[in-house]
Amino acid sequence: MVSNLLETDVENVLDTAFAGADEELLVVDPSAETIVSLVEAATGRDDLPTLSMLADERTLKDVTDDFLVASKAADLVADGSLGLRVLSTEVDNALFVSPSRVVVLVSAGEHVAALSTEEDDFVDEVFATHRDAFESAEEYGLRTPALSRVRETMAAEIGEAARDDFDAVLASMESADAALDEVTVSLLVAAKNDVLLYDISKWGEDVGIASKATFSRTKTRLEDLGIIDTEKVPIDVGRPRLRLKLGDDRLHGVDAEELAGVASELMD
Repeated sequence: MVSNLLETDVENVLDTAFAGADEELLVVDPSAETIVSLVEAATGRDDLPTLSMLADERTLKDVTDDFLVASKAADLVADGSLGLRVLSTEVDNALFVSPSRVVVLVSAGEHVAALSTEEDDFVDEVFATHRDAFESAEEYGLRTPALSRVRETMAAEIGEAARDDFDAVLASMESADAALDEVTVSLLVAAKNDVLLYDISKWGEDVGIASKATFSRTKTRLEDLGIIDTEKVPIDVGRPRLRLKLGDDRLHGVDAEELAGVASELMD
């Protein structure tokens, strides 16, 4: 039986095409947009099969340059909900393949069009072929730490107030036109909470966000722009440490939800 599916997004295709009891879904040669949609869907739901993704390496790199996407994907990899491997051969169409169904995915303007079949012999052959390809493919190594670990360690080492602000800033960036990297966000949150540069940069390096040198360079750039200010804090031995402060008056008193937007405007 072959059927056409026309849905508004990838998650609706998942609901329509894979509402059965399959425990694994092979995703072959997805676009960047499809990968992002699948990560979001898998992060927000617990009723999807395990995703085994074979994707173009360049596409994976482009997608995981985004901290939010990469850190959520890292959480899924860590708990066994997602496998990421590098596609070594060209595929004619993006495929969703489970033991019971094959779906060919095609973008169609603002919709997602798909052709689906449940013909047993064909499905068995396609699933076996791509399952073998996945098993023999090179694993894609995510260098971004899992978002859950970032949040947990920030609360423990920097403070729960900073963690809450970090969450709010990331959430605002998902829905607003504010593109800040993870180091800048961490420094802004640290400045809002009067955290020492040493503490936030050590935390950032330990958790795997970036090196202390990267935090220092980014701090200098933000300081030159007037977004962040510093004050010296004497210590018993060695050079004074720097406490981070928000610089520009337009940042003072701003809620965490608005922080990224205001900072982005100041950086333009």
